[in-house]
Amino acid sequence: MKLGSLKKGGRDGTLIVASRDLKRGVEAGDIAPSLREALENWADCEEWLQALSDRLNDGKAEGAFDLDANALAAPLPRAWEFLDGSAYLPHVERVRKARGAEVPDSFYSDPLMYQATAAGFLGPRDPIQVADEGYGIDLEAEVIVVTDAVAMGASAPEAGKAIRLVGLVNDVSLRGLIPAELKKGFGFLQGKPRSALSPVFVTPDELDDAWQAYKLHLPMRTWLNGKWLGEAECGEDMQFDFGQLVAHAARTRPLEAGTIVGSGTIANEDTSKGASCLAEQRTVEKLRDGEAKTPFLKFGDSVKIEVTDQDGQSIFGAIEQTVAQYKSAGR
Repeated sequence: MKLGSLKKGGRDGTLIVASRDLKRGVEAGDIAPSLREALENWADCEEWLQALSDRLNDGKAEGAFDLDANALAAPLPRAWEFLDGSAYLPHVERVRKARGAEVPDSFYSDPLMYQATAAGFLGPRDPIQVADEGYGIDLEAEVIVVTDAVAMGASAPEAGKAIRLVGLVNDVSLRGLIPAELKKGFGFLQGKPRSALSPVFVTPDELDDAWQAYKLHLPMRTWLNGKWLGEAECGEDMQFDFGQLVAHAARTRPLEAGTIVGSGTIANEDTSKGASCLAEQRTVEKLRDGEAKTPFLKFGDSVKIEVTDQDGQSIFGAIEQTVAQYKSAGR
């Protein structure tokens, strides 16, 4: 089934079930007011949500309406935690090579991960608001999973079984701010503003054979200003699967139901498949041509991120955003 949230009903939105073709939706407030509350009571809600999904796809759901992506909030407008990994080592290797640094051996056995912004997520059509183009605005197309409660110290198989939903994220990065922050040795803060989530999240069974070994085996398609940027394969060159990533996040603390865990930027060894972020594209250009030619995002630029099935049908809906200059209320 496919689940999303309308931009009404308070900070957590109003839970909806979306049809498989993403053309119709129906509110599910009589089952759970929000997706956050449904996840916290998954054992009680799943069967009822699935029944509503079946009725919707059969054209028998009362109160069904035409789905408008502009009316959608992020499926989870806020979450307890967003723990973002970097599981695609071709991306890590190229970025470090471009600045003359080696990849430590530990990176091949111990996942990279940081605690990202979870207090609020942008909807799939919300603008990327940044105060200054000089910050180096970048998109990052990633796969995410949403978990049930996960016990501290859970094994990778146990963690994988706790995955309830799969979705996409545009993990916005401000490349101009990140190097100085990392030099401090304490991780990201200002370089990582709010990210945008796909119109809907889906249960793993909805993905059929495209979900295997806790990986999504489909291309991540990205566009910049309507022009193709890349279609890296999500299931290739992923050093750590989502079971391993969730287990890594839960090593020393339990995870609450509704925790989001990210894959990191999708990247393949084969650079002909393009890029899922501009930093990757610029790194390939620097290694190939001696200089980076692709600029970071400017105000007015548009980005699109989408995953489709073998028949070309959008699975999660597309994230489509425009970059806009942020102005405070006093300006």
